[in-house]
Amino acid sequence: MSPFTLKTEIGFHMQRVVAYVDGFNLYFGMKSKGWRKLYWLNLVALASALLKHDQQLRKVHYFTSRIRSTNNNQTDIQRQTTYLEALACLSGLDIHWGHFLEKPRQCHACGAQWLSYEEKMTDVNMAVQLLTDAYEDLFDTAILISGDSDLTTPVTTLRRQFPSKRLIVAFPPGRKSNELSKASNGFFTIGEAHLRQSQLPDEVTRPDGYVLTRPTTWI
Repeated sequence: MSPFTLKTEIGFHMQRVVAYVDGFNLYFGMKSKGWRKLYWLNLVALASALLKHDQQLRKVHYFTSRIRSTNNNQTDIQRQTTYLEALACLSGLDIHWGHFLEKPRQCHACGAQWLSYEEKMTDVNMAVQLLTDAYEDLFDTAILISGDSDLTTPVTTLRRQFPSKRLIVAFPPGRKSNELSKASNGFFTIGEAHLRQSQLPDEVTRPDGYVLTRPTTWI
C-alpha cells in the first residue's frame, strides 16, 4: 500500500445520515401521480438509495397516523395496517404516531355540512425528533422527505444552531415548497425510479411467523 493510499483511507470519514419521512405527504404525492403500485414502499431502501457514496444511513424515522374508521373505509384501514406491520419488521426504522381530528366542513355555495378528518402532530413530531437528534449529535446530514412548508421553522432553527450539519429536502413526487427549498442546504424531488427500486418483497414475515402479503390493489 502506498503512503498516499494509506493517508486517504485514514482520513476518510463516512457522513452519518438520518432520514425523516412525512408519511402522508409522501403517500399523497404518489397518489397524485397515480403510482398506486408503488405504495408497498421499503423506506429504509428508499433512504439508502438517496445517499451519496460517502454517506451511511443510521436511522429512518417515519411519521404517520392510523386512519380513522368510517362506514366505508375498512379495506383502507386493513391495507394501512398491513403496510405498517411490514414497516415495523424493518431494522433501523422507527414509527412515530400522530392522530386524526374531526373537522367540520361546510359548502359555501349550498350550506351543506359534513365532517372530515385532519391529521395532526406529524409536523410537530418531526420537528422535535429532528432537533433532538441534532442536539444529541446523531447525524451529520438529515434528509427530510416532505413538502410541508410548516417544517420551515425547525429547518431554519437547525441550520442556525448547528451550522456544521446539513439538511437536504427530498420532495415527494408532486410536492414542493419554496420556503423549504430556501431554508435547506439543498433539495431534489424523488423520482419514480427510486420508488420502483425500493419496494418491499411481496411477502414479509413478522417475528411471530405471520406472513404479511402485499395488498392486491397495490400490485
